[in-house]
Amino acid sequence: MSAPSLRSGLLVIVLMTLATFARADDRAWVDLEQRLSAEQRAATGLDTLTPEQLALLNRLLREQATALVEAARSEAKAEARAEGQAAGTQRDPDPSRFIGLADEPITARVQGEITGWKEGDEFRLDNGQVWKVLKGHFRLREAMVSPQVVVMPGVAGRWFLQVHEDLPKARVYRID
Repeated sequence: MSAPSLRSGLLVIVLMTLATFARADDRAWVDLEQRLSAEQRAATGLDTLTPEQLALLNRLLREQATALVEAARSEAKAEARAEGQAAGTQRDPDPSRFIGLADEPITARVQGEITGWKEGDEFRLDNGQVWKVLKGHFRLREAMVSPQVVVMPGVAGRWFLQVHEDLPKARVYRID
């Protein structure tokens, strides 16, 4: 493979990687020269670019990443809208909820009795959702029959099931 085509291939890989992790917010953008070590800049040929070329490349990548994020948000909105109409609801959520940034807590009742939880246990809620314990274990002193629970969003898409505010939470994920 020739050096220019290798450089183009590496640039495409860098672009795809950056687009995957980019945020629409320019404040979250980190320029290429700050992301890569001196060895990586030399290996990719970035060290041969003039400051103007590097600034242009950063701007183009940032704009493309922003466009990709916006397109994904629009697609997620359209899917959520279609899903909501199919389910008979009119909810049009903020697409960022799909990555766990704008989710709201879910309050519902567990169907059946809870004596505690451990990894692998499933909680079937009266709203039709089923949540499975990923981490955590706890034994209740007394069984609870159809208690009201709150499934709370955490950082980076994590979810936690809270049976009572004074008890530990179970890390859960939705399986329905």
